[in-house]
Amino acid sequence: MSSLRLPLLLLTLLSLMASACTTQHGQLNNNINGEQRSEQNRARDAARHPQQTLDFFEVKADKTVIEIWPGKGWYTEILAPYIKQGGGQYIAAGFPAHSGPQWRRLMQQEFQDYMTMHPRYYDAVQFTGIGPPYLWTLGEDNSADTVLTFRNVHNWVKGGYADKMFQAMYKVLKSGGILGIIDHRAKPNTDIATMNKSGYVTEALVIDLAKEAGFVLVASSEINANPKDTKNHPKGVWTLPPTLRLGKQDKEKYLAIGESDRMTLKFRKP
Repeated sequence: MSSLRLPLLLLTLLSLMASACTTQHGQLNNNINGEQRSEQNRARDAARHPQQTLDFFEVKADKTVIEIWPGKGWYTEILAPYIKQGGGQYIAAGFPAHSGPQWRRLMQQEFQDYMTMHPRYYDAVQFTGIGPPYLWTLGEDNSADTVLTFRNVHNWVKGGYADKMFQAMYKVLKSGGILGIIDHRAKPNTDIATMNKSGYVTEALVIDLAKEAGFVLVASSEINANPKDTKNHPKGVWTLPPTLRLGKQDKEKYLAIGESDRMTLKFRKP
C-alpha cells in the first residue's frame, strides 16, 4: 500500500468516527427533549444536566448500559429510547421483586407497568433486580459496557452493603468499562453517623469503595455541583427540592438553594 494512502485512510476513519459521535450526540439531545419525557422531569434538567452528565460518562447508544435502582425512571425516559435507537441494550436493575419495604416494591411495580404501557419507547428494556437481602449480581460477568447509578450510594452505605454493590458492578463490567456515579456530596471528613442521617456522603468514601472493588478513578466533574447547598438542613438532603420534606415551612428558602450539591465521578474497570 502506498505511503500516501495511509494518511487518507486515517483521515477517512477519523471523519467517520467524528460523524458517528455527532449523530449520537444529536440523538441523545433529541431524547432529552423528546415527547416521552414528563414535564415534571423535564423541569429538573437545569439541576441534573443530563446531556453533560451522560457525555461525561461516555454513554453510547450501541453499548450495553445498566442503570442501578432507576427509581421512578427519570433517566430511563432518556436512556431507554436512546439506546434502543442505537441498537444497544438498556438494563434497568431495580429493587428485588419480593423483598424490602413495601414502598420500594410498589415503586418497582409502577416503574415496570409504566414501561409496559409505553412500548414505543420502552419495549426493549430488560429488567433485573439487585439488593438486599440476597441478590448481589447484575448478570453475566464482563457483559456490560457502562454501569450508572444516580443518588443511590448513600442508601447502600446506610444499609451496610455498599461493598457488595460495588463488587457486583465491577464483576458485570467488561475490561475498560465505565462506572458513573452521582450522589449528594457531604463536606470532607463528615462522620458516618452524620452521613447516614443526612443523606450526604463524602467523595472520599465513594472513591475508596470503588477502589476497594478494583475500579480506577478516571475523572471527576463539577457538572452537578451546587455551592449554595450548606448541607446542614433540618431534614437532611430531603429538606431541599424536589422532596421538600418540611412542606411549606421555609419553602422559598429551600427552593432558592435548589437541589443538592452532587459529586459526579467516573471510574473504569482496568
